[in-house]
Amino acid sequence: MTQKLSKIFLLFLAITILSFSTENPKKDYSGFSEMNAKNQAKLESRYDSLLKADDINYFVKTLSAHPHHLGSAGDKANVQFILQKYKEWGFDARIDTFYALFPTPKTRLLEAVSPIQYKALLKEPSLNEDKTSSQTGDQLPTYNCYSADGDVTAELVYVNQGVPDDYEELDKMGISVKGKIVIVRYGGAWRGIKPRLAQEHGAVGCIIYSDPKDDGFYQGDPYPKGAFRNEYGVQRGSIKDITLYCGDPLTPGYGDTKNAKRLDRKDAPDLPKIPVLPISWHDAKPLLEAITGRVVPDKWKGSLPLTYHVGPGSVKVHLKLEFNWNIVPVYDVIAVMKGSEEPDQWVIRGNHQDAWVNGASDPISGQAAMLEEAKAVGTLAKEGMRPKRSIVYCSWDGEEEGLLGSTEWAETNEKELQQKAIAYINSDGSGRGLLFAGSSHTLQNLVNEVANDVTDPETNISVKERRKAYDVVNASTVKEQNELLSSDILKTDPLGSGSDFSGFLQHLGIASIDLGFGGEDPGGEYHSIFDSYDMYQRFKDPNSVYGVVLAKTAGRMTMRLANADILPFNFKDMYITVNEYVNELTKKMDEMRTSTDMTNQLLANKYFVYANDPTKTLINPAPKEKVPFLDFSSLQNAMLKLNSSSEVYQRILASNQGLSPSSALQLNILLYQSERKLLLPDGLPGRQWYKHAIYAPGYYTGYGVKTLPGIREAIEGRRWTEAQQQITETAKVIEAYNAQLESAMELLMPPH
Repeated sequence: MTQKLSKIFLLFLAITILSFSTENPKKDYSGFSEMNAKNQAKLESRYDSLLKADDINYFVKTLSAHPHHLGSAGDKANVQFILQKYKEWGFDARIDTFYALFPTPKTRLLEAVSPIQYKALLKEPSLNEDKTSSQTGDQLPTYNCYSADGDVTAELVYVNQGVPDDYEELDKMGISVKGKIVIVRYGGAWRGIKPRLAQEHGAVGCIIYSDPKDDGFYQGDPYPKGAFRNEYGVQRGSIKDITLYCGDPLTPGYGDTKNAKRLDRKDAPDLPKIPVLPISWHDAKPLLEAITGRVVPDKWKGSLPLTYHVGPGSVKVHLKLEFNWNIVPVYDVIAVMKGSEEPDQWVIRGNHQDAWVNGASDPISGQAAMLEEAKAVGTLAKEGMRPKRSIVYCSWDGEEEGLLGSTEWAETNEKELQQKAIAYINSDGSGRGLLFAGSSHTLQNLVNEVANDVTDPETNISVKERRKAYDVVNASTVKEQNELLSSDILKTDPLGSGSDFSGFLQHLGIASIDLGFGGEDPGGEYHSIFDSYDMYQRFKDPNSVYGVVLAKTAGRMTMRLANADILPFNFKDMYITVNEYVNELTKKMDEMRTSTDMTNQLLANKYFVYANDPTKTLINPAPKEKVPFLDFSSLQNAMLKLNSSSEVYQRILASNQGLSPSSALQLNILLYQSERKLLLPDGLPGRQWYKHAIYAPGYYTGYGVKTLPGIREAIEGRRWTEAQQQITETAKVIEAYNAQLESAMELLMPPH
């Protein structure tokens, strides 16, 4: 045992003996001295008094008054409005400009050519009940951004949600999509997975439609009577492959400044090679009705009044798309409230402001709440309550196209951010209902403490207790309910992708939180012209009541990180969470081994042949190689050390009687830079932009997270050599993370 570890261990024993019968009382303000906790509570009370629902409602109405997609006049007007507000509130505000590839439609044609003739409308009609829906001259047409140009005619095949399991089902049916156009419905995975898999399986085109089973009349009354997607509603969206990297397709891994070197578009690996178009169920229905062939499995059925068939061979469609492939400016508004004591330590708070059309819910509901936070922080500063550390508010542009603004800013400022950024706190669209939060798990306790202090306006209990009640009631088993009831911890979700935290957390290793409210704000307005102020006021968050709740929650997180004496990073929470992931993987290996052996036995004894309907084509699965035993010992040993270190750190911290200013500064730097130690030096296999060893978007899920992604995805892909290598690499970063924690503990130990 090294001298350093021996010293820490002896101190751990002493603290354990002294506190054997009494656990340290939990603080409401982790990281604050008793006096400073009282001051922080007073600050937050004053902060709350400055938040006004009417102001948030005004911001929502103003910023969603016109379409404001990337590169539009409405986008530039909103940027100038936001910039002026930050300056008015006392921030050092500026616009950081980048230049990104952004295609817009030039030609859109979809028609059935045989045996029926039907030309798709490809249009969302305006409604009298929705005033801004008539702004047709400024609206982006319905399209999937970054689709390839193309002019193809082919038979149509229905492939359900177009995820890997669906193609496995097609293989069993003996149906190929090679040379065909596929029609898929939204849901099941992020939209960009659908054309990528179609392309990988040989399809020449992809149509994505919104089935009413998912967000239409099956769920509730369609808009404008109710909140759900009507028959003409279309979900726009980007299909650049964010599972490879975020940001501008032409500048992977570095900022797209004006004179940056750019890839040739044909060489950008994240751009699809086939034409892709989203449509409404109104346009999808005639096409689906015309498809014949095998009836789909039950889980593939939507809720349109027709029998869903797979095809092909019954209907041919013609799909023609052309785009203007322009480089356009991306305007990030950056507003800095300089810290009074540690100006070079930054707490970053962000929400994007660009939208596909008017975007009242996505993203202006979140942007408006963040502006209200900034207004209140500016007022506090004018009253003499400037934060200790700098707070940086970021109103991002180009999020919808693939997190352009936030990623390019993060890549451009990589070195400075890795030195100075304490944490990144993100929100996006928000609404009425429950708290939803994901985070780096060192920040889980901060989320819990803040959520315990914010009152839910509908129930008058804390937003934490309300979320707990929801989780308990909706748990799938009595065992899970009992576990939730007995726990005081609201577990935050691991972060995948789909919003502006990705560049900070998964590329730069900056601890992050993503939060919002919702669950009682149903709707099918997502990425359509009906994501409007009228929709928002009627169905999403009437009078912006929950906009205030979001501002209270995110604002507290931001200010506590900005003002804490010792940053409230909880390493025990991180250990517990990551250890659960390790145990999941060892269990998964055992389950795969048992399942593989059973499947191979059933194949050998022809059980699949005997169980099949002989009148239907059903191809049996191929035998699979046996599942080996992987060696997890290096990772398990690293986790064992982290368990001990995290225990010691929390106990030493609880008994600490104060640090000198220089020691506190050194300690805080070690704490907020600890997340950097979780980055894999070479990134994830096949997608090196993603470097975080614990969290990443799944290659076949997109927004959905994969934890311990290098190991997990290798196991799921049955790449055993790669899985073993990733176990070793992940163990190394956990060891480095643990060493950083041990250095932090040394600073907390009393002098001898």
